[in-house]
Amino acid sequence: MESDTEHNQDEGSSITPLSTEEAIAVSTQSPAELEKMLQQADKYLAGQRWSQAEQIFQELLSHNTHDEAALQGLAQAYDALNRHDDLLSTAQSILEISPNSAQGLAYKARALQKLERLSEATIANDQALLLDNTLGLAWINRSGLQLLQQKFPEALRNAQRAVELAPNDPRSWANKGVALLNFGRLLEALEAFNQSLTHDPNGIFSLQMKGEILCKLGRLQEALPVIQHGLSINSTNVTSLIQGIQTSRALEMYELLTEYARQLTTLTPKNPFAWDNYMRGHRGLGQFEEANEALDQLLALDPSSVRTWTLKADTLYRLGRYREATAIAEKALRIDQGYSPAHRIHEKAVKLMYQRKEKKKT
Repeated sequence: MESDTEHNQDEGSSITPLSTEEAIAVSTQSPAELEKMLQQADKYLAGQRWSQAEQIFQELLSHNTHDEAALQGLAQAYDALNRHDDLLSTAQSILEISPNSAQGLAYKARALQKLERLSEATIANDQALLLDNTLGLAWINRSGLQLLQQKFPEALRNAQRAVELAPNDPRSWANKGVALLNFGRLLEALEAFNQSLTHDPNGIFSLQMKGEILCKLGRLQEALPVIQHGLSINSTNVTSLIQGIQTSRALEMYELLTEYARQLTTLTPKNPFAWDNYMRGHRGLGQFEEANEALDQLLALDPSSVRTWTLKADTLYRLGRYREATAIAEKALRIDQGYSPAHRIHEKAVKLMYQRKEKKKT
């Protein structure tokens, strides 16, 4: 598992090419005005306003395509926006201007790594480190590559080196956290992810990993707000929704369980896990009609599940629909004659069905 955290403050967006009038306006800027634009773009980078930074860097490059500072900034924005093809192209432009640019090679390595061209990424990153052995991004890349290759001792050593050289980069700490987690050092890994979140409070990956560790430690009440924070950033993140479902179910928070499971059924309508927990949430709330509808969805996905047929029989029993419950329990027993929960529901449903008949007679 490769753990470099992704920035989430600003979603990527296509930048409309400058019009002729805009290009002329930029080209007539004085050096002082261009420097001011660069400073503004750097402020946007610092504030994680990636798209705004990209726009200004593009404007600067329309004035001077060899502006290496603008290219470096643009590469940083593309990296944060996960636009890896654009990052690779920008890194190549940097290297055309400065073939021995360690930063350009590190960005090239990062793009290749994200594009799953790991051998090429390793070569480019090694070249970057030969040129500058103190470049934090290159050590982040190296530890990330080693995590992907499951070389955990090396990944931990190099993540620690990345932390020393780039202590304010959340990816340094996240890589260290993943490496520690693979050695079962949960509390140290938790601290590493906490450090990562100090530098990027909205880092989805680190939020997910922190939530996972807290769950493993049995600290579910602490895990839940972490998971909820992640979902407030991206409500359609499947991993975060699954964490939310598992945690709210363990805490018997059925309203929350039902809501998270409902969202997951919308995103993954053929996911039995989603429908099962949606059903469980409704049953926990005593909403058996809704639970029965969810069970129908589960049975459509897997009509051979004796467990699901038995749960449907039990749900119908709780709704007082004893004849239907009896028939469904019999279906379950045809699948597995020895399934004792189905026998119990069948016996109870039959008993109450006949009791109801007797009452009608009298």
